[in-house]
Amino acid sequence: MELDQKYLESIVKPLCEYPEDVSTERKVDEMGVLISLRVNDDDVPFIIGKRGYVASAIRKVLRLYGAKHKKNITLRVLQPDGYVKEERDPVTSFRPI
Repeated sequence: MELDQKYLESIVKPLCEYPEDVSTERKVDEMGVLISLRVNDDDVPFIIGKRGYVASAIRKVLRLYGAKHKKNITLRVLQPDGYVKEERDPVTSFRPI
């Protein structure tokens, strides 16, 4: 396992209820390093976060880690099979400012 994978897992495991299910897959090509993250189905909302803020923050930290080591690191969070994003009704979910 590469250092960037270990670094990502050290960030993600404390956020999960099932840290033993965290796994990563690393692929290198001409564009850089792609790390695919797989977690337990129940932990996906904790990793993605509200409006994707947690996943965005993890991606930023990985980009900084990659810049320090002269690599272009990209993160892909793999969603469970059959995952469907819940659609909201725009009328009932409207909040006045």
